[in-house]
Amino acid sequence: MALIPSPEGLSERLRSGAEGLGMALTDFQVQSLIAFLGLLAQWSRAYNLTAVRDPDEMLTRHLLDSLSVRPYLFGERVLDLGTGAGFPGLPLAVCEPDRHFALLDANGKKVRFVRQAAMDLGLSNLDAVHCRIESYRPGHKFSTIACRAVAAIHEIHAQAEPLLGAQGRLLIMKGRYPAEELQNPALANLDLVVYPLRVPFLEGERHLIEIRCE
Repeated sequence: MALIPSPEGLSERLRSGAEGLGMALTDFQVQSLIAFLGLLAQWSRAYNLTAVRDPDEMLTRHLLDSLSVRPYLFGERVLDLGTGAGFPGLPLAVCEPDRHFALLDANGKKVRFVRQAAMDLGLSNLDAVHCRIESYRPGHKFSTIACRAVAAIHEIHAQAEPLLGAQGRLLIMKGRYPAEELQNPALANLDLVVYPLRVPFLEGERHLIEIRCE
């Protein structure tokens, strides 16, 4: 039987991973993120929120992967499009208290979890929104829209563009370099850059597609 890491062991792994990303976390941020993992594991036993169950793997695939896009955030309002169980938005909200985050998903049980986790962690800069993107009318634009992508880049851009403010940025997280997707004619005239991401302890490729709104 595999040993379950202690909270102290997870905390040290988180600090080490964050340092690998070029950031230092406060004690409060580390405690909050480890507490979030505990909540995720607890809820997943009943509601199957994530297929990842190993604590070390959860820390890498969910927390560190989410934090890898932190340097690319822009402006005060951030939308996490299709947040699922809160990624990347909730870890980013913990570490960026001066920004406001809206975490949007059409899955009711996942939004309930995100809402409860935000309450338990005392995150006043986060709103969990149960809605489809097609019906979402927040009444304002966003400086950054982030998405851990399952859909094609051009489809995500088409959905997100109406919600991006002037000079806004769309951040689409992908695994392998999406060479075929990038050939889509709908992307031809966009201000688009692809950044390779290095997520500590994570094998395999990660890439970030950044599209800037004019």
